[in-house]
Amino acid sequence: MKTDRRLPPSPPPPPAEEPVRLQKALADAGLGSRRTIEGWISEGRIRVNGDLAKLGDRVTSRDRIRIDGQDVKLKGRRDKLPQVIAYHKPEGELVTRRDPEERPTVFRRLPKPKEGRWIAVGRLDINTSGLILFTTDGELANRLMHPSREVEREYAVRILGDVPEGTLERLAAGIELEDGLAKFDAVTERGGTGANRWFHVVLREGRNREVRRLWEAAGCQVSRLIRIRYGNIELGRRLYTGNWRPLSEDEQKTLMAQAGLTPPVPKRRQVRPGAKPWQSKQPSGESPFARGPKWGRPRGDR
Repeated sequence: MKTDRRLPPSPPPPPAEEPVRLQKALADAGLGSRRTIEGWISEGRIRVNGDLAKLGDRVTSRDRIRIDGQDVKLKGRRDKLPQVIAYHKPEGELVTRRDPEERPTVFRRLPKPKEGRWIAVGRLDINTSGLILFTTDGELANRLMHPSREVEREYAVRILGDVPEGTLERLAAGIELEDGLAKFDAVTERGGTGANRWFHVVLREGRNREVRRLWEAAGCQVSRLIRIRYGNIELGRRLYTGNWRPLSEDEQKTLMAQAGLTPPVPKRRQVRPGAKPWQSKQPSGESPFARGPKWGRPRGDR
């Protein structure tokens, strides 16, 4: 008696890969922010399939991309959460990779990422301390910094001397600066002793030294400035100066939602026929850093 041994139907072919802008593809690969990569394109540092790249070029993972003569591999489909860490920046550190005067930078203290390189989400000037986020996902960093997302930043501000009456109302209503009207979305007094008064302020944009310039325009002197929150991520008391920590899975998902990104769905591993349930390891969806150190200490100069 003959048995019907028909082969199972072939799976449908994968959908064609949509080309994306070159700066977006390289930012997603963790090579820098879109603005930085656009500068590289203008400087002639990038080639696509042997030709000099130009703004507006679109690429896929099949294209050969070289930066400064070195091949670059693009990321495929997102199937895991990006790497994101929170760092407590001390005063005196610069948010830059290299400083001509060889002053200390934040990058010397960060852990080595699993892939790509760290991209700072916004900046803090040398005299400002507090929370700064780093990620290897250029798209996430770009969206979190873009004014259209209106991601909240909260700062603790120490003012030296008296604050004139009506100043808080002026700061909330808006003060004209050299680069346009600026204001705080919220200003609350938090007490103080002696000649110092503490305030918490919230704003939704990241202009250069905006918090200091607003207070100075109102006739007040800022003696200390600390960023204590970026979006849903708070500095907290356990993250000591100069240390870092990985974000939890819930923190990362909420942060991605604020950036307008959908958290990736982990790929399911295929189970070989006849395998027992305990022989199959399913992804847990945990943070990329969940199996690494819980808290980070300075690593020293690299």
